Amino acid sequence: MSEPRYTQIVRSLPATVPFVGPETQIRARGEPFKARLGANESVFGPSPRAVEAMRAAAAEVWMYGDAESYDLKQELAALHGVTPEHIVVGSGIDGLLGSLVRLLVEPGDAVVTSDGAYPTFNYHVSGYGGALHKVPYVADREDPKTLFSKAAEVGAKLVYLANPDNPMGSWHGGADIVAALDSLPEGALLLLDEAYVECAPEGVAAPVDPDDPRVIRMRTFSKIYGMAGARIGYALAEPGLISAFNKVRNHFGVNRIAQAGALAALRDTDFLAKMQARIAEARDRLGEIARENGLEALPSATNFVAIDCGRDGAFAKAVLDGLIARGIFVRMPFAAPQNRCIRVSCGTPADLDAFAAALPGALEDARAGSGT
Repeated sequence: MSEPRYTQIVRSLPATVPFVGPETQIRARGEPFKARLGANESVFGPSPRAVEAMRAAAAEVWMYGDAESYDLKQELAALHGVTPEHIVVGSGIDGLLGSLVRLLVEPGDAVVTSDGAYPTFNYHVSGYGGALHKVPYVADREDPKTLFSKAAEVGAKLVYLANPDNPMGSWHGGADIVAALDSLPEGALLLLDEAYVECAPEGVAAPVDPDDPRVIRMRTFSKIYGMAGARIGYALAEPGLISAFNKVRNHFGVNRIAQAGALAALRDTDFLAKMQARIAEARDRLGEIARENGLEALPSATNFVAIDCGRDGAFAKAVLDGLIARGIFVRMPFAAPQNRCIRVSCGTPADLDAFAAALPGALEDARAGSGT
């Protein structure tokens, strides 16, 4: 029997995923992790009000979710001072990335990103046949000037920038990003991924005019709101671009349980403030653990910390492998020189105690393996 007649694009792609999930690693290990600190989830969990709302909505799961996410969009519009027409809700930022790339990128179209930045974006671009052009980080930060210069050079339709950044935790002031838009070439759209912005200091969120056609901003309930498993996020842009999503989006792709949870989470502002405080405390503790082991924790505006292992990517990978072997799930950047680091998500005191106990042995094994 012959195989399906795959597209040429699909035939050219490897059957891989951007990330190997912790569940896959658990199955390979044959035992659970002691601390799950690799996926930048919020181990602190969602708001109790969100849990209650999702539990109540479970009884109505026989119905499709509201295809317009009407109530959630009303709440989001009030939060951001925009109209509901400025907002599209989707199945997490990952789902929205796929829809945006489908809207803009045809085979051969140029797209610009940073080498080592969020790989799921690259996955979507490759899936639609786009031509990825990468620029290096500058001082461990994605650099708007370098990105926009490359966009002008290659005639890019789309430019990806995360602020704060994953995997380094670095950031730019939001006003600086808005000022940099003057150098964004005509015809290019800036995709500003703000997944971690609620974890960041005041002034990091970019004060973009909601009707500015040069920018689309993306937010998620996966990080500080603790709802990664619900798969729900949203984008903010001028109404014409938002309306275009209706041409390609999965209209019933956001389930009603997630919609109910997200709405309740937005309304629980006290819980949000508590999570911001807990994340700040965990970042400080991760910095202490790094220093106790002779390592450097990079400044972070996210719910994780990049820890510089002081050598190259091979050494950092050995440290990561040593941690995995000791039951601590962490990840690391993919590209040099950022791959000299390991990336550790914020966790509970017990999680961080487990990491602190495992790190010295992982470092010792890595040093022994490198002959030093």
